[in-house]
Amino acid sequence: MAGGRRQAPPREDVLAAAMDMIADRGLEKLTMAALGHEVGMSSGHLLYYFRSKDELLLQTLEWSEGRLGAERGRLLIRRGTARERLDAYVDLYVPTGHRDPHWTLWLEVWNRSQNADEAARDRQAAIEGAWHRDLVALLAEGISRGEFRAVDPDRFAARLRSLLDGFSIHVAIGLRGTDRDQVLAHVGEFLAADLLAGA
Repeated sequence: MAGGRRQAPPREDVLAAAMDMIADRGLEKLTMAALGHEVGMSSGHLLYYFRSKDELLLQTLEWSEGRLGAERGRLLIRRGTARERLDAYVDLYVPTGHRDPHWTLWLEVWNRSQNADEAARDRQAAIEGAWHRDLVALLAEGISRGEFRAVDPDRFAARLRSLLDGFSIHVAIGLRGTDRDQVLAHVGEFLAADLLAGA
């Protein structure tokens, strides 16, 4: 309407734009002013909706995790062996490479969490909890089918995710001597030695 107020873009469009900016330009270029310009809003308008850059980043991470969670859910219910689905889980978990936008964002949010309030910490824990629960269920299924050794699924999931996190950080920051293929090979060796039945 001529002379009327401009409608703000839907929240999901703002979060998608933030993720695109991280992918295209890096996290350091994601400012409220730059994002506002991208979506046609003032930085003040963005702050009205998100309250702070920390909140914007956390909501963007939650949005990105929602998409990954849907993809993870699809791969976990598809046909095939538990090992095949575990390999797919690992493949989804490990960054695509240096400056993977999701991992770049994840690292920044966790770095900022040192000063976060309890509500924000709870939201971050929920993100981690979803990955953990799905892995525990997959391990329990593989154990029940005799594909995996009779390990404690919860404890093994904690160890495996710690291994994945450590290697993934190396890939995401571009640490020399650690690339995605090397990480997948290391994880495959760990699973073969510690999890696969009859190995």
